[in-house]
Amino acid sequence: MFRSFSSFNYRVWFIGALVSNIGAWMQSTAQSWVVLTQLTDNDAGAMGVTMALQFGPPLLLVGLSGWVTDRFDRRRVLVVTQLVLLAFSLTIGILLLAGAMTLPMMYGFALATGVVVAFDNPARQAFVTDLVNREIASNAVALNAASFNGARMIGPAVAGLLIVAVGTGWVFLINVLAYAGMLGALLLIRTRELIPRKRADASSRIADGFRYVARRPDLMVIFAMVFLMGALGMNFPIFASTMALEFGEQADGFGLLSSILAIGSLAGALLAARRARARLRVAILATGGFGLVSIASAFMPVYWLYALCLVFVGFTVVTTLTTANGYVQTTTDASVRGRVLALYVAVMMGGTPLGAPLVGWVAAEFGPRSAILLGAVGGLAACAIGLTWVIASGRLHRRQDERFRLTLDETRPLSVITRPVATVAPEEFSDQGAQTSAIRLVDEDDDDLDERPRRRA
Repeated sequence: MFRSFSSFNYRVWFIGALVSNIGAWMQSTAQSWVVLTQLTDNDAGAMGVTMALQFGPPLLLVGLSGWVTDRFDRRRVLVVTQLVLLAFSLTIGILLLAGAMTLPMMYGFALATGVVVAFDNPARQAFVTDLVNREIASNAVALNAASFNGARMIGPAVAGLLIVAVGTGWVFLINVLAYAGMLGALLLIRTRELIPRKRADASSRIADGFRYVARRPDLMVIFAMVFLMGALGMNFPIFASTMALEFGEQADGFGLLSSILAIGSLAGALLAARRARARLRVAILATGGFGLVSIASAFMPVYWLYALCLVFVGFTVVTTLTTANGYVQTTTDASVRGRVLALYVAVMMGGTPLGAPLVGWVAAEFGPRSAILLGAVGGLAACAIGLTWVIASGRLHRRQDERFRLTLDETRPLSVITRPVATVAPEEFSDQGAQTSAIRLVDEDDDDLDERPRRRA
């Protein structure tokens, strides 16, 4: 489960990411509570707008952010983005303590943060594969998710207590220290031990990532599922805050709900880390599970029963996202991985600007339980898309010997991709100046199977 820790660079990265993620969850909780209770009168719609502004830029800047991730040193990109985000947290904290923060200003900071995160997230996702060998990349991705969700157990609960004790402004200032922890980790990483990668040259095109995904129907299915989950199902700040108010709880009760959600999330991430590789069918089944447990949570009559349901909600969500992320990272060609991951992040986060205002409006007009049911519809629709593709692609078969048992065929049709490689030396082939092209047999649900030169006239 923890085999990636054999790498010094990954250990340093994991600690820095854990500290940074704790601070990020503290700030996210404080921001939601400020908008809901200090800058508005329990207006869930305003929370939806804030989330839309923050998560919209990754969708709009997807081509540029992916190209930057492939073209430049990812560690340096992360240093720059972390410094800018640190400055934002410091400024927001000072404005809140001074009593000068307004709703339009918070909207502006949410938008600016979204622009920076548009470059930070794909670089952060792709940088994990620079730290470890390809053989354990899926494990590293899953442990990265475990760090994110382990922080989610701590950050919101601590933020809720701090908001009650000293106010929201101090939560943002404490997050400044968390960003400093990540910057320290980035500086401690041994650059000479990073996994070599071929950077995109100046002639590489932003559209190459789109073309690559368009040729991969399995990735298209993953992206469609993640989009629906992000748009409708993953609006937890709206669900948890409005349900906390529904049960008569305050900021500490809201923060505790977010932490309880993270218990299941952490379990899902650790189980994903144990799997040898990310499988598409696991993500499909997890989206269906999310829809079912979300429906159950919407009908819980008391706070603690609702909180118990959130454990299973968190487990299914993180199983979906961790599996999808690992699948994308480990089955994508390294030369376009940054651009494909930027597309993945944009699809996952870009659904929020479309779904969050709708979910917030439903919560404000019809109550939080109706909003949760809308999120459940997103999960069930994602599962339906995945199952439909599996059946239509001929991967699901009925066992001949057992009438009612279905099996998923793990042998995928191989897509052959050719690309020019190099001129072959005269001593390797009898005819001088022969050209080769790499023939790569790509399993749509697995790693590269074969790569060998073939001579052509």
